[in-house]
Amino acid sequence: MPRKGNPIVLTDEQRTELLSLTRSQKIQHRYHVRAQIVLMLADGKSYDEVQQKLSLSRSIVAKWKKRFVEVGLDGLKDKPGRGKAPIYSPADEARVLELATSKPPKGYSTWSQGRIAKELGMSQSTVQRILSRQDLKPHKVEYWCGKSTDPEFEAKMLEVVGLYLDPPENALVLSVDEKTQIQALDRTQPELPLRSGKPRRQTATYKRNGTVSLIAALAVHDGQITAKTIDKNNADNFLAFLKHIYRKYPRKQLHIIVDNLAVHKHQKVKEWVASKRRVNMHFTPTYSSWLNQIEIWFNILTKDVLKGAVWTSKKQLVEQIMEYIKYYNLERAKPFRWTYDGTKKNSSLNTGSIH
Repeated sequence: MPRKGNPIVLTDEQRTELLSLTRSQKIQHRYHVRAQIVLMLADGKSYDEVQQKLSLSRSIVAKWKKRFVEVGLDGLKDKPGRGKAPIYSPADEARVLELATSKPPKGYSTWSQGRIAKELGMSQSTVQRILSRQDLKPHKVEYWCGKSTDPEFEAKMLEVVGLYLDPPENALVLSVDEKTQIQALDRTQPELPLRSGKPRRQTATYKRNGTVSLIAALAVHDGQITAKTIDKNNADNFLAFLKHIYRKYPRKQLHIIVDNLAVHKHQKVKEWVASKRRVNMHFTPTYSSWLNQIEIWFNILTKDVLKGAVWTSKKQLVEQIMEYIKYYNLERAKPFRWTYDGTKKNSSLNTGSIH
């Protein structure tokens, strides 16, 4: 009977981290193997079973068990000094950094490690090591909110945020916008379903079955969504939606937050709003539609419904969107809560999250 030796006892945190290592596609293969060794031994597998399953020698299995028992998860890392010393000089490093931070020629917008290597006559691995040392990623772009040119930015921003934080009594704050050109895309071959070890698979080629736009209102303080699909994003459809909201909430003062799209400021809209004492329009500052909370919900819709989906008709797309909204309102609708705490580590988070 194969010997199992002293079993490894894992904490929940260690097991979660080891499982993450075995599933990651961004780490080197040797770390997958080390994590698998520890997990199998912790699950009661013998040395012989681990050797056979992973095609390893007994000494390798024993080494990584010993390292984990002595040091924990850090024991699975390479010791300092592993591998060959860098063969590039400070001058080589300076050349790579200068090129990586410059505008590339030949019509390219960004540098890749491969093109930097080719340009300088180096190996791509050398370029990768140099860029890693300086934490430079020329292929990556992050977006940030530029400063609005609106001279009334502060006043408009405070007005919108004030409605979020301290709405008037007996008032309903609605965040309204349109999501346009949602395409009903079908694939030229049937989708292959999800199965163990493989994600859902679709052909790269597709066919279009029409487009639809969605106009939606988020009730800021309860999270409920009111929405209609429209064929065209114009002032008539926007005004019809406002009238629908007006009828839906007959005894409420309506404070409607929108961006500066021309249809939101059309003369027909202005005249109708002026004739209704219960309706108040509030415009986000120029280039600051991110202040409108409906944009957060549109991102949720994209992730939950639109990304990677397949529709054989425009009608099917519309039905799925409206079904999603129905159950969203029943099961998930809650107000967004501000989560950014002003620290740099959270600067990439969305401004709100569902609670």
